[in-house]
Amino acid sequence: MKKKITILPGDGIGPEVVNQGLKVIEAINDLYDHHFELIQADFGAVSIDKHGSPFTDEALSECLSSDAIFLGAIGDPKYDNDPNLPVRPEQGLLKLRKSLELFSNIRPISTYDLLTDVSPLKNSLLKDVDFVIYRELTGGIYFGEKHISTDRTYASDLCEYTDKEISRITYQAFEAAMSRRKKLTLVDKANVLETSRLWRRVVQDISVEYPEVVVDYLFVDNAAMQVVLNPGQFDVILTENMFGDIISDLASVITGSLGMLPSASIGKKTALFEPIHGSYPQAQGLDIANPMAAILSVAMMYEHFGLLQEAEMIKEGIKWALDNQIVTQDLSITKEASSCSKVGDVIAWFIEEEGELKIKNDSTKISLNCII
Repeated sequence: MKKKITILPGDGIGPEVVNQGLKVIEAINDLYDHHFELIQADFGAVSIDKHGSPFTDEALSECLSSDAIFLGAIGDPKYDNDPNLPVRPEQGLLKLRKSLELFSNIRPISTYDLLTDVSPLKNSLLKDVDFVIYRELTGGIYFGEKHISTDRTYASDLCEYTDKEISRITYQAFEAAMSRRKKLTLVDKANVLETSRLWRRVVQDISVEYPEVVVDYLFVDNAAMQVVLNPGQFDVILTENMFGDIISDLASVITGSLGMLPSASIGKKTALFEPIHGSYPQAQGLDIANPMAAILSVAMMYEHFGLLQEAEMIKEGIKWALDNQIVTQDLSITKEASSCSKVGDVIAWFIEEEGELKIKNDSTKISLNCII
């Protein structure tokens, strides 16, 4: 298979985790004889520093002509700490989503046996946790008309949705539910918001077409509580932009580390794949960031291309590294932590060896060459 992929390493630890994902792409493509054209472009704060824009027209053109985009992370403290700056890294991300019509953000939440002691939740709450969040990405309050008074004493953000914007992601969520446990939960605030009442009406109308799917409705405040109290109850969560932003970040702590959670943003023409974590500037250049979310995002990219065997091989590599405790410091429990680049090397090597790697004694602390 031939594909064109635009690589946006971004800021902070973004380039480091992206590099590990690229190792995995190379290993998979060598094993399965795929050919990806990889084009790299600046994005975020690094692009502002170089070009005066977080997302240049040239970078946008590359993305528009690609089959997929692989993004690291964006953000820099020098922009976060000054709210008066006219140009900010996050503007590039909003422009990317809007320009590519990436309307559906998909975030799978699952747990691993090794990480039960890392999660802040009790082990009893982590059993069989496996759900996915469908967050609408191009509408709502983030993209609505914004206003601030001349004396800066009053501000407003308009939240808008159309039934077409809601229905296109709702169909995706119902299709996902049909392939899973046939349960969908709409998270809204329909007791006070007209936009939420529109969401609820559209979902109810579409649910008639999926009689096998059980549909629940939760107000966002209750949903946030339920994600913590009983995460195993969820299968597919569907929600609007801002609620999805909050709920998905809350759900991310279930695994114990943001470094374990991938995401996909699907549009009409192309798709974006990225770890959900931020740029973590404090760790930049230290080779300690967890690359597994970025690598799992690569697995989601192969799934999007219909290459399910390749995606499963990547997931097996992640599981193998976890089982053998070849993990970065955020996940290290009983053994010495591995570096970001070593984790990437090991997972790529697992793929190259078609899953036949075995550890000899405790030698991975010494050298990758001691793995047989």
